[in-house]
Amino acid sequence: MNKRQHLFFTFLLFCFVAFSQAQSQRSSFEIKGSVKGEENREPISGVTVTTSSGSYTVTNGLGEFKIKAIIGDELMFESFAFETVTHIVKSSEDVDVRVRDYTPESKASKVASKSRSSTSIQQLLDSANYYKKTDIENSIDFVTKAIVQIGREGDKDLLSKSYTTLGEIYHYHKQYDLAVNSFKEALLASDTVKTELLLAQSYLANNEYVSAQSIFLALAKKSSLTSYQKAQVYEGLGDANKGLGATDKAIENYSLGLNLAKKKSITPKITDLNSKIADAYADDNQLEEAEVYYDNSLELSKNEAPQRAVQEKEKVADFYNKRNEYDKEVSLRKKSLEDLKVLNSPQKKVAKTSGVNTGSDSISSQRIKYKIGNALLSQQKYDQAIPYLIESIDEASVDDDLVVQKDATRKLSEVYKYQGDFNKALETYQEYVSIVDTLYVRKEQEISRATRLNREIATKQNRISGLEKERELYQSKYDLVLTSEQLVERQKWLIYSLVFGMLLLGLTTYFFYRSNKQQKLANNLLALKSLRSQMNPHFIFNALNSVNNYIAKSDERSANRYLSDFSTLMRAVLENSEEDFIPLTKEIELLELYTKLEHSRFADKFDYEIKIDEEIDIAAYQIPPMLLQPYIENAIWHGLRYKDEKGFLKISVKNITKNSIEITIIDNGIGRKKSTELKTNNQKKQKSKGMGNIKKRIDILNDMYKDKVDVVISDYKEDGTGTQVSFSLNKEQ
Repeated sequence: MNKRQHLFFTFLLFCFVAFSQAQSQRSSFEIKGSVKGEENREPISGVTVTTSSGSYTVTNGLGEFKIKAIIGDELMFESFAFETVTHIVKSSEDVDVRVRDYTPESKASKVASKSRSSTSIQQLLDSANYYKKTDIENSIDFVTKAIVQIGREGDKDLLSKSYTTLGEIYHYHKQYDLAVNSFKEALLASDTVKTELLLAQSYLANNEYVSAQSIFLALAKKSSLTSYQKAQVYEGLGDANKGLGATDKAIENYSLGLNLAKKKSITPKITDLNSKIADAYADDNQLEEAEVYYDNSLELSKNEAPQRAVQEKEKVADFYNKRNEYDKEVSLRKKSLEDLKVLNSPQKKVAKTSGVNTGSDSISSQRIKYKIGNALLSQQKYDQAIPYLIESIDEASVDDDLVVQKDATRKLSEVYKYQGDFNKALETYQEYVSIVDTLYVRKEQEISRATRLNREIATKQNRISGLEKERELYQSKYDLVLTSEQLVERQKWLIYSLVFGMLLLGLTTYFFYRSNKQQKLANNLLALKSLRSQMNPHFIFNALNSVNNYIAKSDERSANRYLSDFSTLMRAVLENSEEDFIPLTKEIELLELYTKLEHSRFADKFDYEIKIDEEIDIAAYQIPPMLLQPYIENAIWHGLRYKDEKGFLKISVKNITKNSIEITIIDNGIGRKKSTELKTNNQKKQKSKGMGNIKKRIDILNDMYKDKVDVVISDYKEDGTGTQVSFSLNKEQ
C-alpha cells in the first residue's frame, strides 16, 4: 500500500466516522444509570460501560454513568470486581446494575493483590526465558500471558520488562525486525539503559547502522552508565562505524572501550575489543596491525572459558588463511582440535556436542579438519590433506552434518583428480552428488518448517499487538472520561477517540499488509533458493559417463580435458547458485562452456553458433543463473540428437529497445511434436522438472522484480520441425 492509497483509506475512514456520528445523533438517546453493591449500596467506580453501536464510558466515583445508545443496543459492563454483565436496551429508562456480595478492597488488600500479581507475572517471564533457546513458540506464549495478566491498567515497569523479554527472544532467534519493535514498546512503557542497549544491538544485527549509532551516541552522554555498559557503548559505536565503512572511527571507539576495560579490569571485553580492532584493521588491509591485535586476543583468550579460546583460535586461523599463511593456519587449527577434545572429554562432564557455538556457524571437529585439509590442499600437500578430509567426512556423517560432509567430499574428489586417480575421483564425486541430493531434500524440509514457524510467530505477534492496542485504547478512553464530567466535553472526546480507534484499525491493517508482504518476500526467497538448488543431475551423470567412456578407451587426455571443463562448469554453477541474478556475460560464458561439452559428445549430430550483437552492452544486463541451459539441453537431447542428418544450433542476442534485449535459441531438430511421440510411456508420465522449475523461478522473479524476464516457445518451421525459444530481458532501471 503506497502513501497515496493510505491517505485515501484514512479519508474514507474519516467520512465513515462522520457519517456514523451524524446518524447516531439523529436516532440515539442518553441512558443514565449506576453500578453499586447489592447489599451495601457501595458505588463501584472504574467500570467500563460500552454499547454494541460503539459508545463507551466508565463509572465515576459515585458509580454513576451516562451513555448514548439506540434501541436494540447491547450494554456491556466490565470490571475486575465482578463478572461481565450485559443488558439489551429497549427504552431510555435508567439502567442500574447491582452486584451481589461486593466488598470494597482496602488499601492493604490492594497492595497485597498487586504484589501477588507481580510475582505471578515474574514467574511467567522466568518461564519464557527458560524456553527461549529451545521452544520459541512456548516462550512467546508465556510473555503473551504476562501481558494479558498485566491488564489494561498494569504496572508500566512490568509491561516494559515483558516487552524486553519478548525482544530478547526474537533477537536470539534472529527475528531482528520483531525484536526492534518489542524493544521500542518496552521503552514506551519504561525507559531503561538495558533496553536501549538491547534495541541498539538489534539495530546492529539488522544492519541498521545509522539507527544503532544514534542510540549509542545518546547513551554515551548519560552519566548513570556502569563501567561495563560504557564499554558496551564504545564497542557498539565501533560496530556501527565499521558497518558504515568508517574504519578509523571504528578503531577509535574500540580503542576507547579497550582502555576503559583495561582500567576497570573488565576481562571479557579486553579480549573482545582486541579481536574487533584486529578485524577492523584486517578489513582495511592493514595486516601487520591486525596481526598484532590478533596475537593479543589469542593470548588473552587463554585465560577465558575454553569455548572462547577455541572461537578466537579459529577466527585468527581464518585470518591466516586469507593471507595464504597456511602453515600458521594449520598449526592453530590443530590446537583448536586439541582444545575441543578436552571440552568433550568425560572428565569435563560435558555432553557430546557438535561444536562451540560462535553465533554464526558452529566450530566442530569435522569443520576444523575440513579447513585443515583445505589448507594442505592449497599447499599441494595431497597425501597429508587426504586423512583430514576423510576424518572430516566420517565425523560429519556421525554428527549428521551434511554441509561439512558435502564440502569435504567435493574437496577429496578434487585431491584424487589432482593425483591422477580418476576412478577414485569419479567415485568420490558420485558420493558428493548423492550427499547434495540428500541435503537438498533436507533444505526443502527446513524451508517448510521455517515457513510454518514464521506463520505461527506472525500470528502470535499479531495477538500481542492486538493486546497492546486494546490496552492503549482502554487507557486512552479511561483517561478521557476522567478529564471532564461535562456531557459536551465527553461528546467531543468521544469523537476523537472513535477517530483514533479507526485510525488504529487502519494502521493495524496496513502493518498486517506490510507484514504479509514481507512474509511473501521471505517465502519467495526461500522458494528461489530451493528451486536453484534442484539442479537436474541428468547432465551430470551423462557427462560422467562420457568421462568413463574416455577412460575405457584409454583416451586419458580427452578424459582429463573433458573432466577439467566439466569441473569448471560445475564450479561456476555452484558459485552462482546463491544469486537471483548474475551478469549476462557470466551466463553466456557458462552457455559456451556447456555447449562445447555437449558438442564434444555429439560432434556428429550438430554444429552450433553463438552470435551476439556488437552494439549490445551485455555487461549491463542481469539474468537468473542457469535459466537458458535447460532449453539448450532440450534442443540437443530432444531435437538434434534424433535428427538423421547433422543439425544446427544457433544462440543469438540482439537489441529490442534501448533497455531490453532478445535472446533466441533455435534448433532445426525434429520438433516438439515428433520428440513427444518418440518418448516412452514411462517418460510421458514424468513431468519435466527442469522446465517446471524454470517457470516457477520466472514467475517468482517477475513478481519480485516487476516483469524482468519473458519466455516464448514456438515451432521454428511451419511443418513443426525445429524449435525456437525467445527470451526478452529488461535492463534494471
